[in-house]
Amino acid sequence: MTAGHLDIITRACRFFDRFVIAVAANPLKQPMFSLEERVDLLNKATEKLPNVEVMQFDSLLVEFAQKIKASAIVKGLRAISDFEYEFQMAQINHKMDENIETFFVMASPEYSFLSSSAVREVASYGGCIRGLVPEEIEQDLNRMFDEKFKRVRKGAV
Repeated sequence: MTAGHLDIITRACRFFDRFVIAVAANPLKQPMFSLEERVDLLNKATEKLPNVEVMQFDSLLVEFAQKIKASAIVKGLRAISDFEYEFQMAQINHKMDENIETFFVMASPEYSFLSSSAVREVASYGGCIRGLVPEEIEQDLNRMFDEKFKRVRKGAV
């Protein structure tokens, strides 16, 4: 989770009584952290947001939304390239269930450059991730990266 993700969640959850962060168990991807680790980090980062829940799923997103009786899917966008992919997915989801609407939330300018892969690369080399991830999970992420990469911590620049 990046600071940009938390920004989108914090801004979007104000418009919903219940806001579920859906964490996918996608067999096509090789995430750095286990599903349980990702859920734990998200719970920690969002613990101050009273209407936010973190749940894992292993199905199509629209099927998960149906299962939890969600009426909307919120997607964060950084750039036009994000929009092209997410627009296509929103159309497919709409075709599968026209009662579930997709809402797009634009990244705040200070996070428009930020991606999970960029944070992962900086952290994997022991670089400073302060300000790139929620401060609630920065130490946990550093510890996890230290363990996974057996890295030696570098000073902040």
